[in-house]
Amino acid sequence: MSGQDIALLLHLLLFAYWLGGDIGVFYSSGFAINPKLSRGARQAAGTIMMNLDLIPRLCLSLMLTVGGILTHYYGIEHPLWQMIGIILLGPIWTCALIYIHFNEGTDLVKKMTKIDYYFRWIMVFTLIASVTYAFIFTDRLAENPWVGAKLIVFAALIFCGIMIRKYIGGFITGIHNIVTDNINEADDIAMAASLSKARIFVLTIWFLLFVEVWIGVVKPGS
Repeated sequence: MSGQDIALLLHLLLFAYWLGGDIGVFYSSGFAINPKLSRGARQAAGTIMMNLDLIPRLCLSLMLTVGGILTHYYGIEHPLWQMIGIILLGPIWTCALIYIHFNEGTDLVKKMTKIDYYFRWIMVFTLIASVTYAFIFTDRLAENPWVGAKLIVFAALIFCGIMIRKYIGGFITGIHNIVTDNINEADDIAMAASLSKARIFVLTIWFLLFVEVWIGVVKPGS
């Protein structure tokens, strides 16, 4: 296999595991919020959901690195500093998310979580600004405008994740209380309301992932 084949394979696998993991998390959430189920069943669903949720987040963190390397094979040149940043972004972000997941509750993780939140906003604006600059002031994407479209959609994916984080607090608190056997009726109500607010952004992510794959296969404008 060539380097391009490997990059393309990883790119497709990241989409597959991202969507599959996200659907698994969403499906498990229905069992976790169901007060008619036994406490043990809800604890099991909550634990599965919390652990499974790591997979989509890791896929997101690696996507720009793999995608950036793949664009190199499509003839889009990157300055050395930019390529170094592309290569380092995925592994560093992934390691940070893994550390946050397995060390939740510590002071360091609370700071890292806040940094990750602002970093995602920076990524949204950076992607939009860089694509806009490339189209208006350069011809880097002239032969492959679909790459710019994919980056804009990816910015939208990150934004949806930020919105989910904004509304999912009540649900996450309830999940932790289920796992620690400290759930009550108020938590059940808060979990259902929180999940209801976040649901539209979850469904939007699924749709945007389909759009990303379609753009990558059809390559409109090339």
